[in-house]
Amino acid sequence: MLEEMEEKNLSEGQTVLCLMAHPDDAEILAGGTLALLVKEGWKVAIASMTPGQAGSTQLNAEEISAVRRVEAEKAAMVIGGSYHCMEAEDVFIAYDRPTLLKVMELFRRVRPDLVITHSPQDYMLDHEITSHLAQTACMGATIPNIEIAGFQSLPTVPHLYYADAVQGKDRFGNEITGDIMVDITAVMDTKEQMLCCHQTQRDWLQYISKVDEFVIMMKSFSERNGRLINKPYAEGYRQHLGYSYPQDDLLGNALKELVHPLKMNG
Repeated sequence: MLEEMEEKNLSEGQTVLCLMAHPDDAEILAGGTLALLVKEGWKVAIASMTPGQAGSTQLNAEEISAVRRVEAEKAAMVIGGSYHCMEAEDVFIAYDRPTLLKVMELFRRVRPDLVITHSPQDYMLDHEITSHLAQTACMGATIPNIEIAGFQSLPTVPHLYYADAVQGKDRFGNEITGDIMVDITAVMDTKEQMLCCHQTQRDWLQYISKVDEFVIMMKSFSERNGRLINKPYAEGYRQHLGYSYPQDDLLGNALKELVHPLKMNG
């Protein structure tokens, strides 16, 4: 838990929803930013499309899913957040009506002001499809004629931000760099604590590589982003600025001097 976190009435604060494909994606790509938002009084909901049923060679799909749901919940609890799982399957995440309705129901339940999801360009389709699901749900959850029993439509489209692609590369190996960098130096220990709650994945990678690759890779990429703004660690984002989506930088307004816009070539 953040040691210096002050007692705040979070019920009156704003809400961020981080929707990613698999358990541990949120912590790797956005854990620092989520921790910083909590310090500013925000409520945090972390969701994964799948419970990570493919993430073991020792346990079967049902067994590892049960373990990983608990790990994901523990990671969210480090910063006082909630965890939700859409119960899709690794490799089989689909952009279809049933899946979209589940995601829109989540949006209407959580009622986020700000949404963080995967980059639309990434190394695997699970990530890219999750990104598209989040984009559509931001708008679709506001449409009253899309009826979901027990849940009212959102009053406005949430602010949508795409986290960096894994290791900052698309499927062709081309570099993708966020144009918004968040200085997460002050909460790197918290980000690492959240990530290490995913013990099955950490042990699995450590067994394969004989080093703590899980944490090393996360820190190495955070350092890469940090160098872009002359800080030890950072997380990168791009904001969705298409028609009918919010145009003001809510993330920048929330975290102020910790957010550093980058001027990108082209």
